[in-house]
Amino acid sequence: MASNLLSRRDLDFLLFEWLGVEDLPKRDRFAEHSRETFSALLDLCEDLATRYFAPHNKKNDAHEPTFDGERVSVIPEVKQALDAFAKADLLAMSMDHALGGWQLPTVVAGAGLVWFHAANVATAGYVLLSLANANLLAQHGTAEQIERFVKPTLAGRFTGTMCLSEPQAGSSLADITTRAEPQDDGSYRLFGSKMWISGGDHELSENIVHLVLAKIAGAPAGTRGISLFIVPKFLVGDDGAVGDRNDVVLAGLNHKMGYRGITNTALNFGEGRHQPGGRPGAVGYLVGEPHRGLAYMFHMMNEARLGVGLGAIALGYTGYLKALHYARERPQGRPVTGKDPETPQVPIVEHPDVKRMLLAQKSYVEGALALALYCARLVDIQSSPESDAEAESAGLLLDILTPVAKSWPSQWCLEANSLAIQVHGGYGYTREYDVEQHYRDNRLNPIHEGTHGIQSLDLLGRKVTQRGGASLVELTKVVTATVSRASALSGEAAAMADQLDSAWQRLVSVTAAMFAAGDVDAALANSAVYLEAFGHLVIAWIWLEQLVAAHGRSGDFYEGKRFAARYFYGYELPKTGPQLDLLLSLDRTTLEMRDGWF
Repeated sequence: MASNLLSRRDLDFLLFEWLGVEDLPKRDRFAEHSRETFSALLDLCEDLATRYFAPHNKKNDAHEPTFDGERVSVIPEVKQALDAFAKADLLAMSMDHALGGWQLPTVVAGAGLVWFHAANVATAGYVLLSLANANLLAQHGTAEQIERFVKPTLAGRFTGTMCLSEPQAGSSLADITTRAEPQDDGSYRLFGSKMWISGGDHELSENIVHLVLAKIAGAPAGTRGISLFIVPKFLVGDDGAVGDRNDVVLAGLNHKMGYRGITNTALNFGEGRHQPGGRPGAVGYLVGEPHRGLAYMFHMMNEARLGVGLGAIALGYTGYLKALHYARERPQGRPVTGKDPETPQVPIVEHPDVKRMLLAQKSYVEGALALALYCARLVDIQSSPESDAEAESAGLLLDILTPVAKSWPSQWCLEANSLAIQVHGGYGYTREYDVEQHYRDNRLNPIHEGTHGIQSLDLLGRKVTQRGGASLVELTKVVTATVSRASALSGEAAAMADQLDSAWQRLVSVTAAMFAAGDVDAALANSAVYLEAFGHLVIAWIWLEQLVAAHGRSGDFYEGKRFAARYFYGYELPKTGPQLDLLLSLDRTTLEMRDGWF
């Protein structure tokens, strides 16, 4: 029986028929692998996600973590799931051999991880954060830091977090006030508070490795003065043994609309409740060089942003599959031309409006999943390039696509969850069915790891314009190549190619015109509209890519791909026209609106 978490058939199509990941073992980094090992990994992930993560998803939501003032309590199934994940050695699946890793391609590992997000996004959140934490330290930490903190994380003994936001600063990291005071032994003592720290306290692991942004006395103002520190919940001795409690104190848990199963915390550093060595302050260890912390943290933030997008996709995808199953099983009504009440009712999947809602979901979730895996493959090209030019191209593409891969699924796979509720009717609005929880869980994704507004400013204010627009030029080359291949196929593919080519060229010209006017404020005022239009065009390109890969193939699966592409080009892509009109006008409504007029 097919899973209602994800479509393995779709994953196989995207990985092997479209992205050609079976060719990655030709690159040195992945030489020990093959299509067989990739398929075996996907089998393992589906099995573990189904057996250990999915069964407690609703319980995780109904019984969120609690704090009695001393310790945090989490339902036992969460630890059982994390232990099963660690026992299978999946934490190390894309890490270097030198760290005990498998060196699997990121694209294959990502396809495996999406099963866990679909099964239980909250429990999978502990995994996502720990992996991103370990990857950052493996890239920027010292040999001692890797030995002391990364290897225990990959073994499943430690978990990890990222501590950026503060109660008074939110996303404005230039305004953080957490301070780090240097000590004679080379360590630091940290004082301050951090907010919205997922996985920030629990008893699921022997230790929690916090990566904390703070400022050293005398540092430059703003983001240029931020440094990055390792601050463990418990100190770790030279022999690797977990020792005394560090001065990191849980101030309280945040109670969320969804995504309830992972602790979300307010943490105090240097409160004085615990004083290692009899001195105040949380013991921390500098990562890399002083004042370069934000640059290091972006390694984790960008990985987390792609992970957030993947989580949004997984929630949208499983909601779609459950809505599809319901629509096939639920008899209700008759065709509009069938007035005889004596005739049998038809499954609601036969009604055109239900088909519309299911097609919308399919186009969103399958398009977004393809984009996420495309980005993961770019990471693999960067890590094992065949030429400097290939590495440069992958880097430019990944730069410009990352804000889209985070934000577009967060918006439109959430819409897929809304449509899944609608397909279920009144039942979808009840807790007895999964789809209402999927919506609540997914509603976090447009907020954390950078809101839509932040991602849109990153896209339009930096990624599109940096280095003379090199990333947009590179992406245009790739889109144009897809258009060329589709045009050669004639028929519907060629028509869609013409539609995309026209819309993309307009995007490029509008982008140039917005900045040519010299009014940067007006150009950036509607950056969120730009991100939405840009994202829709990127997904249209991704659907054309899938259409080309499906060309000449027959069967229900490929017909489904063709109709999803037809839907996106007929119903979604035209929405970008009015958005581009608005952007070209440099409308100043949001700039000129005053507080008192609301």
